[in-house]
Amino acid sequence: MSVIRLDRKLKYQGTILKIYEDTVMANGHEAHWDFIHHDGAAAVVPVMDDGKILMVRQYRNALDRYTLEIPAGKLDEPGEPTLECASRELEEETGYRSENIEYLITVNTTVAFCDEKIDIYVAKDLIPSQPHPDEDEEIDVKAFSIDELQQRILSGEITDGKTIAALMAYARKYQV
Repeated sequence: MSVIRLDRKLKYQGTILKIYEDTVMANGHEAHWDFIHHDGAAAVVPVMDDGKILMVRQYRNALDRYTLEIPAGKLDEPGEPTLECASRELEEETGYRSENIEYLITVNTTVAFCDEKIDIYVAKDLIPSQPHPDEDEEIDVKAFSIDELQQRILSGEITDGKTIAALMAYARKYQV
């Protein structure tokens, strides 16, 4: 079994996405597949000295509701180091910075039709700073224990994929 891409046509370009129509040969049949390109993103699990994790509550237009997530954001430009992006998003969204940030995992968000990749980090030894969210962001920050967050995942309150993957990986890696 093999798949060969025959053509890729840009159908739409927005501020964070490019949407293409791919023509492929799959199992001897020509097919048309949607493909969404995303330049990438980074996220961070901010751990307070008491072990609680800072979470951001913000409105998500695609879901038409508020969500509880780890701080995250898109790369400012293709090729930006994800560690820089994670550090920037930590400070912008929570008002904390850290010089102790380590890689945790990488998540591909929607492998069936999108190439978005999010590198996720853990930040410890948080240093108070000033939040400066994007002008279109309204963010509330609150600290939770990992047990509280896992319960919110299992109850269906937290549904964001990167957040679920990050928190479960964090809990497993650090056995908290």
